[in-house]
Amino acid sequence: MRYRWRMLIARVLFILAILGPGFITANVDNDAGGIYTYASAGAQFGYSLLWTMIPVAICLTFAQEIAARMGVVTGKGFSELIREEYGIRITFFLMLGLVLCNLGDVISEFAGVASSMQLFSVSKYISVPIALVLVWSLVVFGDYKKLERISSGCRSCISPTSSRRCWPSRTGWTPRKRCFSCRTCATT
Repeated sequence: MRYRWRMLIARVLFILAILGPGFITANVDNDAGGIYTYASAGAQFGYSLLWTMIPVAICLTFAQEIAARMGVVTGKGFSELIREEYGIRITFFLMLGLVLCNLGDVISEFAGVASSMQLFSVSKYISVPIALVLVWSLVVFGDYKKLERISSGCRSCISPTSSRRCWPSRTGWTPRKRCFSCRTCATT
């Protein structure tokens, strides 16, 4: 009996070890743009698309595993492998697309900073430059260990509150729509 439980636990841990990188990659996009997209899709479709998380996590696991194995075996980065196989012109356009995607991601992050600080009546013209200087100084002057500690500390403080925000409220209050630029136009 004990042997069966140990084998079952070993199999479950083996499956979780295989799916682990996929779950990590699937959680990478939990940023301002991603949360906005998830909230919009959840409002429109409810739980009907929740099943897609499993195949997406499996596909992301394979993609991350393939990229990691190519890097380990060849000792080269992804763009260098593309350049060797397809030439510099295609590599340039693919990397340009990557830069544009990352630029869009950074813009959505700062849009999230602006909209979240406007909830506290802080102007976007004040909050975004402060966030920009903070991020710039962390990237330029910070080392990896320091950034990892800051990130872990912020995540541990924010995570319980952000997960509580997603639970349905049972206070009996009616939902209110309001303009965030002034507190006087609260309507039901």
